Amino acid sequence: MTDRKGSAPLPPAPRRKQTNVPIKAVLCVLLCAACVLSVYLLFGRDEPSAGSADTSSPPPTSAPTAEPSPEPTAPPVELGETADAGQEYIDRMCFLGDSITYQMGSNHFLPFTQIWVPEVGTLALFSCPSVLINYYPKDDPDNPRELSIADTAAACQPEYLVITLGLNGIATLDEPQFKQYYRDLIHTIQDNSPDTKIICQSIFPVVESLVPEGITNSGVVAGNQWIRDVAEETGVRFLNTYEALVDSSGGLVPAYSPWDGYHVTAEAYEVIFQYIRTHAWQ
Repeated sequence: MTDRKGSAPLPPAPRRKQTNVPIKAVLCVLLCAACVLSVYLLFGRDEPSAGSADTSSPPPTSAPTAEPSPEPTAPPVELGETADAGQEYIDRMCFLGDSITYQMGSNHFLPFTQIWVPEVGTLALFSCPSVLINYYPKDDPDNPRELSIADTAAACQPEYLVITLGLNGIATLDEPQFKQYYRDLIHTIQDNSPDTKIICQSIFPVVESLVPEGITNSGVVAGNQWIRDVAEETGVRFLNTYEALVDSSGGLVPAYSPWDGYHVTAEAYEVIFQYIRTHAWQ
């Protein structure tokens, strides 16, 4: 064939070589790409790039629960054995009581400025609401004044007050009456001298063959438990001097009171004061 001008015919144009790619391979590649993209979208975006700071906020946490503070332990009501607190400890005390307490002054174991007893020289528990104490001020000991127990406490404001009462009470009062009189006495002192440390001393044992009718050692034991109960109830302390004076039979050592079974000798007072000093308030 020649072109219109009669020139030589042109060679035929080369045909493009066609590559046949299997469709399965294409689908496989697309599926793999989709999987990689899914993994990246699920996990890859949440991971910080190398060297970058993690600025994400930590998940909120609940505040730790504070441990409850332990409740303060109340001191035992009964004064236990201690080192000897010495005479200086006794000098900081006043003593309220019956004739046994009065004789601490009359026998010169203590000055009367530390003794709270009526002028008659004795005191019964049931007389406390109305009785007048023969009060000797420390700054004017030669001029005692008669004051109620409330006014004596207000005037004196002792650091320690030892109460030794109840021997007459156990013969005439039942338990509720005894405790009420003793409780009222403590409250009277606390109201008028709130900083005073009150020590309720036990009733002392007796020689039963010598004491007046109605006073027994079984009654003393019961009365001491009543005093201990009231001391615990009112937040004061109990001093069990009874145990230093009792013999194996449950009564007062006979040599400590050879005449009437309850008023005691100088030797017994030494035992009493030594017990007070070695069972100190701490």
